[in-house]
Amino acid sequence: MSGSRAEAEQKGGSRQRLQVNEYKENQNIADTSLRPVQTTVLGVTAKVCLVPFSLSNYNTGQLKRLKSLLDKNSNSEVTCKKSKKAEIKKSCRRILTPKMEATSSKEESTLQKSSLDVHAESNKWQYKSPSDTVVLSPDTESSQEGDSDEDATPGLDDFSELSPYERKRLKNISENANFFASLQLSESAARFREMIKKRQPPESKRKKPKKKENETGCRRSMRLLKVDPSGVPLPAAPIQTVLEVDENPLIPPGPLEMTPENQDDDNALFKGFLQTWAEMSKTRSKNTEKELSSIKSYKVHLNGMVISEDTVCKVTRGSISSMAIHPSEMRTLVAAGAKSGQVGLWDLTHQPKEDGVYLFQPHSQPVSCLYFSPANPAHLLSLSYDGTLRCGDFSRAVFEEVYRDETRSFSSFDFLTEDASTLIVGHWDGSMSLVDRRTPGTSCEKLIKTSLSKIRTVHVHPVQRQYLITAGLRDIHVYDARCLNLSRNQPLISLTEHTKSIASAYFSPLTGNRVVTTCADCKLRIFDSSCISSKIPLLTTIRHNTITGRWLTRFQAVWDPKQEDCIVVGSMAQPRRVEVFHETGKWVHSFLGGECLASVCSINAMHPTRYILAGGLIPVQKLDRLGSPLGSKTM
Repeated sequence: MSGSRAEAEQKGGSRQRLQVNEYKENQNIADTSLRPVQTTVLGVTAKVCLVPFSLSNYNTGQLKRLKSLLDKNSNSEVTCKKSKKAEIKKSCRRILTPKMEATSSKEESTLQKSSLDVHAESNKWQYKSPSDTVVLSPDTESSQEGDSDEDATPGLDDFSELSPYERKRLKNISENANFFASLQLSESAARFREMIKKRQPPESKRKKPKKKENETGCRRSMRLLKVDPSGVPLPAAPIQTVLEVDENPLIPPGPLEMTPENQDDDNALFKGFLQTWAEMSKTRSKNTEKELSSIKSYKVHLNGMVISEDTVCKVTRGSISSMAIHPSEMRTLVAAGAKSGQVGLWDLTHQPKEDGVYLFQPHSQPVSCLYFSPANPAHLLSLSYDGTLRCGDFSRAVFEEVYRDETRSFSSFDFLTEDASTLIVGHWDGSMSLVDRRTPGTSCEKLIKTSLSKIRTVHVHPVQRQYLITAGLRDIHVYDARCLNLSRNQPLISLTEHTKSIASAYFSPLTGNRVVTTCADCKLRIFDSSCISSKIPLLTTIRHNTITGRWLTRFQAVWDPKQEDCIVVGSMAQPRRVEVFHETGKWVHSFLGGECLASVCSINAMHPTRYILAGGLIPVQKLDRLGSPLGSKTM
């Protein structure tokens, strides 16, 4: 009973499955009832045995026997499927309604086509390979046709001993293998490898086009080809050696005669000029300390100073880099050093003014410093970048060589003693030289190394002459000359308030109680040096434009010897002017010359006792007090 009940359940299940499949196949047919038909009974009872299966358990002999059995089963399968098709047709005619009889022929052809496609696909997978054949019973074949699409695995219907899961897994494996084989990934990968190998890096340099052999060149004249118009080549021109002439040849060592370049040395005017200044230098003016005048009276004197065309004259051929005024109270003599190495003298008592100008060439490079000797005003000392320091003697009309060192470049000098016998010379490499004029020769007594990398100016204290101040690149140092040695010297005091390059640093001329510095940060600073100890305090900072550019000489603020609490400095403002400031930072006066003062006065010098100001860049300009004994209203 149990066996018959099981068979009945299996039949019922197979019938139900067949009806569902029939519903799926006919769901796209027009005017077809979607109600499942329960009167149709098709299919054969399937007997499934769940037995583990593995191809490794079979040998070649067994596989051959299986193949023969497969051929027999295939024949029986064809006859069985034909009978099934006839039964399906009968059932379809029974369920069709009168309205659908007209379309029954089309549906029949559709069913036949679908069944033939399924049969062809199953045959294709059955004979794919001998290793995939398995012995199946007729019951199993019929049950496979009645199953749904999920249970039917093409090519694996003959494996009666496999579970549905194993058949599904094998089906997925085969489908995935076919899909990846259709993508042809291996061929694409090989093609990409060849492309990578063949690819070459782009060339960085541009290939020059090859010249064509038959290409015609540019037309050139017969003159450039050095060919005579008749076609005969011209003889080669002789090669001439051109000697390079140095623009600034070195001046030979030794004394040089004081011969003016702009006038004849036999000129009576020049001889009279030398004799006059030699006699005037014998009468020295005593430096008596005077009390400083009030600012009001000082301003009155400055307001009386004017400039005119008679006091503007060209003294040197190049830009002026240094200036000095003779301390005489009877006559006015101005000396100017140029960047070309020239030294010009201008005596303002001569008329016309061009007759009072005398130009000399004692140096080959810029003259950076000029001083009249405090012991003998007939001596004019000049220092140049070419490594020479000379003394122009008006009484003997000669430029003597005081110090010479062509391996170094000099920047500034000053007198260590009142008799001007000992000098201190600053070098651009940061070292200093101690020179004694009383010893024979042109060498220094001592070469001193400092902690500065560059020295622009050197100035000695006017009262305590053992102290000297040097302006370096960013720092200002105060040294004691008694403690200087050959090795690296450390300063007594260092002023580090400056943020940019420094142009100059000078003590006040009478007492030395103040120090004025000029810096490229557009500031003038005044320090209190009344007590030289471990520190010199900053008193005043004056805002002033000190940016002169590349082609102009840098500004250098200097003290007025008559009023040592006031400084004089050039200006970049328009119209051109020279300005005077008090040590407190207050503006005092501006010298305006209109058209006569057309250039920037970077370098300025004040007369020690008279209200005379000399300054200039290219022209030298002189200011004199209105109503002076000279009777000139000049600068």
